[in-house]
Amino acid sequence: MAGKSLNKKNLAALGAEVLAELLMDAVKGDAARQRRVRMALSPEQSPKEAAADIRKRLAQIRRAKSWISARAQRTLAKELNGLIDVILNRVASEDVGLGFDLLWSLLQLAPDIHARTDDSNGTIGGVMDAAMDAIRTLAPGLDRDAEPLADQVFEALQDNGYGEFDGVIPALSEALGDQGLTALRVRAETAMDAPVTLDDTEYFGILMSAERRLEMAKDRHDRTLRMILSDIADAQGDVDAWLSQYSAQQLTYHTIAPDAARRLLKAGRPEEALRIMETCIASEGGKDRAFDTPEVDSAHFACLEALGEEDNLRSATWTRFETRLCAETLRRYLSRLPDFDDDEALLNARTHVRTHPDLLQGLIFCVSWPDAGLAADLILSRHAELDGNTYELLTPTSELLKAEHPVAATLVWRSMITFALQNNRAKRYRHAVRHLASCAQADMAITDCGVFQSHEAFVNDLRRTHPRKHAFWDKVDH
Repeated sequence: MAGKSLNKKNLAALGAEVLAELLMDAVKGDAARQRRVRMALSPEQSPKEAAADIRKRLAQIRRAKSWISARAQRTLAKELNGLIDVILNRVASEDVGLGFDLLWSLLQLAPDIHARTDDSNGTIGGVMDAAMDAIRTLAPGLDRDAEPLADQVFEALQDNGYGEFDGVIPALSEALGDQGLTALRVRAETAMDAPVTLDDTEYFGILMSAERRLEMAKDRHDRTLRMILSDIADAQGDVDAWLSQYSAQQLTYHTIAPDAARRLLKAGRPEEALRIMETCIASEGGKDRAFDTPEVDSAHFACLEALGEEDNLRSATWTRFETRLCAETLRRYLSRLPDFDDDEALLNARTHVRTHPDLLQGLIFCVSWPDAGLAADLILSRHAELDGNTYELLTPTSELLKAEHPVAATLVWRSMITFALQNNRAKRYRHAVRHLASCAQADMAITDCGVFQSHEAFVNDLRRTHPRKHAFWDKVDH
């Protein structure tokens, strides 16, 4: 006899007593599920009773020593996120201080948990970020003496090896207030002047000289303190204090200058911001900027815009487009042109893309814009330059082309198929088979292949060149 479907409506019809019995049977012997059920019952508890259960669970996690597998890690992360929700929405809704203490205790679990699992995917780090976000939410209602709270924050940041307390000063700035932030700054400045000890070098092991270990410990120590002082300066809106943490040379670095410029702009000092960015760009000018630094250009544009330097802004945006073929920057450039000038500028931009030495960069632009016609022109004229290994770009390119430019789309698919077979990339064969099927479908819409092989000729060449790639052909012929 067929039973009823297992759904919420049918379960509800069983009644509370039957469901309670079923639930007790379901969680028997499963500690994790039992904890979830107990937490679900916590609305009936006082905040102190709920907090006691949470503290008990946090203590169990702290005492555990076994390795946490990937599966167990996901389960633990889900449980911890659930605890954060209970702390924030149940405990702290009645007792902010108690909720804060529990979140702080949860953050302090990070070193022990990280030591027992591989968090390369950032799952546990994400939990700690969520706990810090919850602290940020509670901070306006937190009633703590400012100086002891500052001491608590300072001590936490001295042993922040996994970054679990990153962002704690911005999160608690309102609770710290000027008194707490000032106390925190005094502690950091005092510590900056203090010498490191041999105890501070234990982190670096024993495979280097004591002198080198002291040097590295001092650098690590000072970096932490500079971060504290920078966060305090931001919290107090003191841009000069923030700038004072860096030397004139450091303020030319592309990793620091944009942050400095943004702070100066916020403080209403655009001329200084522009000088910093111009110095940064000049210092980078003689270097091979193989990688893009959009944050530098973005901060530079913001400075020029704040100062109303329209001609220089247009020139700077066009230069970035010419160099990087950045679609977003071209839109910004065109939006600042007088009426009717943008059409001619767009034609010039398309011509520049066609002749750009990096075909793949040109295709990135076409996909980002998007411009299927330009992408087709590039591929038809420069198909020999296609790199079939760049499937992350070629796949969306083929999707852009297939509706209106089947010949160009076919050339893209062929490049990926050929690469996979020539380089024996067996894991890509199933994708190559799919690409070959796409070629066959596109062939039905092609009336003239021009100088390119027909689909039939391409497949015949593949069979002659790669007759032994049975893992591929078996899938094709299936």
